[in-house]
Amino acid sequence: MQLKYVGDLPQVSGKGISFDKTHPDKYTYLNAAVELLEALGYGPTEETEHLYRPAAKEHSGEELLELLEKHCDNLDAVFAERDKKTDDLIEDLVRRVNENSTISGEERQAWLGNIELMRDYYRQYVTNESAYACALEALADEIHRAKVRQLTIPMFRNYGTVLHDLRYVLEHHRPPIDMASEVKEKDGEIVGIVTFRH
Repeated sequence: MQLKYVGDLPQVSGKGISFDKTHPDKYTYLNAAVELLEALGYGPTEETEHLYRPAAKEHSGEELLELLEKHCDNLDAVFAERDKKTDDLIEDLVRRVNENSTISGEERQAWLGNIELMRDYYRQYVTNESAYACALEALADEIHRAKVRQLTIPMFRNYGTVLHDLRYVLEHHRPPIDMASEVKEKDGEIVGIVTFRH
């Protein structure tokens, strides 16, 4: 099992393979998610307002996996599910091709061949997506555990995207946590100020 960048979600057809830029590889956001996890992963404290200054380091896939193992209790189960998710995805794609009555037999065979050609790509895409979801869940748990009330972060290197995605996770967390964010200039920098209401 490894984490590595593969690219946007593939769109497979009988004519070839393209990539959907509206569904980027979640590996892109893993570094920022893991850095935030590391910054907040200290448990309860008297301090409820946190200023995060990033290390400006891109972790390798192996380093990301090690850091995720430290914070995600159920990482093995998450990765075990990725095979089923991938198989279900491919099974659904194959079913839709087989049920498509508007294509020729040759196009059907080409389409099914392209799906099979992308099997490992889909598996890595789902693996990265699963790892990112696990990181967001762990981040929500840390925010709850440490009773974080406010977090100030730089507005670059995908931190904003991670916090945007985190909002949904926090809304469905038990107990739910409300989140509000704003962008401000602070000490000559553009920063995001995120407030959490427990």
